[in-house]
Amino acid sequence: MNNEERLAEFVGIMLGDGSIGQYNTKVKDKIKIHRRVKVTLDSRNKEYINYVATIMKEILRVEPKVYFRKGENAVDISTYRKDALKFVINVIGLKFSPKWNNMVVPEQLRKGKLGLMVLRGLFDTDGCLSMFNNNGTIYPRIEIRLSPSPAQEQINSILDEYDFHYKIQSQDKGKTRIRISGINELNKWFELIGSSNPIHIKKSQLFLNKV
Repeated sequence: MNNEERLAEFVGIMLGDGSIGQYNTKVKDKIKIHRRVKVTLDSRNKEYINYVATIMKEILRVEPKVYFRKGENAVDISTYRKDALKFVINVIGLKFSPKWNNMVVPEQLRKGKLGLMVLRGLFDTDGCLSMFNNNGTIYPRIEIRLSPSPAQEQINSILDEYDFHYKIQSQDKGKTRIRISGINELNKWFELIGSSNPIHIKKSQLFLNKV
């Protein structure tokens, strides 16, 4: 995977479980600007935590802080560096949180292999691979949830470029769920896009190349 593809995967990770913030905080009667680029993951997925920390270090050129939340199955991988936040906003083209009505896939990453790598990062963080029963036969289903935002149509366009067969399930308040069902589509996904998340990879092994 080249540097552009790693960047695109990082963007997908940020679109899934990332957040970008800039806040005013009061410290000893002085107002300071607090900046943060963060990814929150399931703390039990140790291998993928290490992977995301590594990709953040490569893309942002900082050593991220990894904080396991007490009493929760959650971990925050963060940097508070001003230059990292400026790079994410001004160079990559991501938007400040919240994602609601605001999330976009940067234009330069919406087509070709780079678009596919955005899908990989999004799937690995905010997607799931589940099984459904169709008249006694078990089939795989990839699902990805999206908040109302321009990214909904942009993600659909990437899928359309490669002729994926999918359905859009409308949910409350404008949210959508993308459903990509069947063994053929799963094989196509892993041939073109793949996954860096060990949980998804392990589940996929039950079905891959069985068509």
